[in-house]
Amino acid sequence: MIGSLGIPELLFILVLALLVFGPRKLPEIGRTMGKALGEFRRATSDLKRTLDTELSAEKLNPPDPIPQTAGKSASEQQPIQPSADPEEDPKRTEDSSSSGSSSSSDIEAKTDAN
Repeated sequence: MIGSLGIPELLFILVLALLVFGPRKLPEIGRTMGKALGEFRRATSDLKRTLDTELSAEKLNPPDPIPQTAGKSASEQQPIQPSADPEEDPKRTEDSSSSGSSSSSDIEAKTDAN
């Protein structure tokens, strides 16, 4: 008995499959299903074997612990990033004005000079 299916249920499924697929297609479908099931079992056992190997290797050679920096504050551990706002960073405003970008006041001054 397969699971909760009894003999009458299995016979009904086989008769229904015979009516739907016909006597010529049924053996071919059975072979295809058998091959697919066999390949699924092989892939599952291969995956299980790989996982067992990796876990046993992990138990034998545990990863190195991450060293903790003692006594340093969070500001000392990470570098300070420059501000993206040009009003807060005077070097950035000088760089942007010398890079050739024109503001509206620069354009007006150039048109008045002509």
